[in-house]
Amino acid sequence: MNEVFESIRQGLQEAIEYAQGQPVNAQVHQPQAIDVKAVREQVGMTQTAFAAAFGISLGTLRHWERGDRKPQGPALVLLQVVAREPQAVLRALASGQRHSAPSARA
Repeated sequence: MNEVFESIRQGLQEAIEYAQGQPVNAQVHQPQAIDVKAVREQVGMTQTAFAAAFGISLGTLRHWERGDRKPQGPALVLLQVVAREPQAVLRALASGQRHSAPSARA
């Protein structure tokens, strides 16, 4: 248990130092910025279809494409994967829909 606590403590300390702009030994992964419109066009979808297929609100997608906002965090990661393997993501999302729980009936 002491090793687990020490590992968590060290990770937290590194996260605090990183957030404060201090150099740390931790490995930091920063996805690169992405051209959302180019990804959508590469996939060959309209804004409406792309937003629906990947669970993005249409308004958010439009803001990203205009450059008013930039995707961050999980959305940026999703878009990076879609840019590289769109059909794999679509297959994964479709298979999740087939296995969803049935709705409860009163």
